[in-house]
Amino acid sequence: MRITEVEYRGELPVDGYGPGFWRVGGRVIDGAVLVGPGGVAPWDGEVEALLALKGAVDVIFLGMGAVIAPVPRALREALEEAGIGAEPMASPTAARSYNVCLGEGRRVAAALLPVPPK
Repeated sequence: MRITEVEYRGELPVDGYGPGFWRVGGRVIDGAVLVGPGGVAPWDGEVEALLALKGAVDVIFLGMGAVIAPVPRALREALEEAGIGAEPMASPTAARSYNVCLGEGRRVAAALLPVPPK
């Protein structure tokens, strides 16, 4: 079997997660995180941080926590108006989807709510 290493071309993939935290680019971030073309930063849930990605990404994977949940209508409409697709998923699935699409060279970002402890 031939194994090909994935290249992310300067963008940071999600390395891992645990109860209440994310690890991106070797850095541990407690709570929600936004990762994309601008790098990685804690995310306070503000729509403005997502809208700032207008023109830089085509889709944002929205990690809604431990399970999938609907995107609030105002957020969905604001992203659509900005020309940004929103894909809601459980946070672990959103992180994996982000990594796969990033490895394919797609213009993506991920806004990830933490997974609570069990």
